[in-house]
Amino acid sequence: MPEITLPAETGRALGSRSSGRLRAAGKIPGVVYGHGIEPLPVAVDARALRAALTTEAGFNALLDVRVEGTSHLAMARDLQRHPVRHTVVHVDFQVVRRDEVISADVPVALVGEPEEVHRRDGVVEQQLFQLAVHATPGRIPNAVEVDVSGLAIGDTVRVGDLALPPGVTTDVDPEAPVVVAQPPQVSAEDLLTEAEQAAAEQAGAEEAGAEGAAEPAAGAEGGEG
Repeated sequence: MPEITLPAETGRALGSRSSGRLRAAGKIPGVVYGHGIEPLPVAVDARALRAALTTEAGFNALLDVRVEGTSHLAMARDLQRHPVRHTVVHVDFQVVRRDEVISADVPVALVGEPEEVHRRDGVVEQQLFQLAVHATPGRIPNAVEVDVSGLAIGDTVRVGDLALPPGVTTDVDPEAPVVVAQPPQVSAEDLLTEAEQAAAEQAGAEEAGAEGAAEPAAGAEGGEG
């Protein structure tokens, strides 16, 4: 996985006011840390950061953070977002080595059409959307794909069934469900017997009739006044 070059500026002032001024100027405050580096406050261009983190690798993209002529191989961690606009307001860059195993969350993507499930009006329910994996930075997959084309109603794909790339492992319980092919969804009304449905309809009709009979009486009482 080739790294994406991301220039960073140093010497930014600390504090909420200075951070606000940086963001107003189109820059995102952050910090570079890890592997013995003293935490280094930096600022990066907001557009450049967004472009770096919207590739196929997403937040697991390998970044070449350039600070005053020094390159730091890093990954974006702990992105803080604005509570309303959801824009990034601060980012940590964790320095990594190419030969070290690190942890990362990767998305779980469903591929294929579950024709058998759809033919029987079933539903494919995804229960795991991200998988925590361990791998060297260059081996972290963009996504873990699950082929659902062969599913039938009642089938379950579990973590232990996933085909992880070479060099990629996970500590997630192998019995944890990822995808479940559910039978047709049943409503509460569908569970009633015909007799119960008829009784419910009759009760509704009687209630409506009682309300209709009460309205003229109320109107007549008002007319006498």
